[in-house]
Amino acid sequence: MKVALIMGSLSDEKIAEKAVNVLKEFDINYDIKILSAHRSLKSLEDYCEENKDEVNVYIALAGKAAHLAGVIAGMNIQPVIAVPIGTSGLMGMDALLSTVQMPSGVPVATVAINAADNAALLAIQILALQNNDLKKKLLKHKDLMHEKVLLSEKELKIQ
Repeated sequence: MKVALIMGSLSDEKIAEKAVNVLKEFDINYDIKILSAHRSLKSLEDYCEENKDEVNVYIALAGKAAHLAGVIAGMNIQPVIAVPIGTSGLMGMDALLSTVQMPSGVPVATVAINAADNAALLAIQILALQNNDLKKKLLKHKDLMHEKVLLSEKELKIQ
């Protein structure tokens, strides 16, 4: 099982780190690359071709005219999850709209602006469909979130 994290530029690194932390928490193998849909298309094509039998899910992080996820989806049959990055004056709305407005036949799942952690969790959910151990880890993760919410009520200062 492998997830490919592809950033459009180095400026996306801080957001990508959120996904890396989640993937590490679940012991998921991953590649992390900087490959632009606009500035390094040939290298992006080469990476996708060379890894087509190894990568199970792609996570594409890009801002502004965020075509990276769509380009990757056009080259592959693996699921692609887009993380629109809020780097522009439009605070990521341009990237969000670029990723959700895909043409018929080229699906891309899109998470919230800068939500790379959710992208990693979605990738893990996809992988867990074929892996019972991973499914158990996800269920434990959900249980821990549930407990944390219930415990937080004890910290209420208002009555």
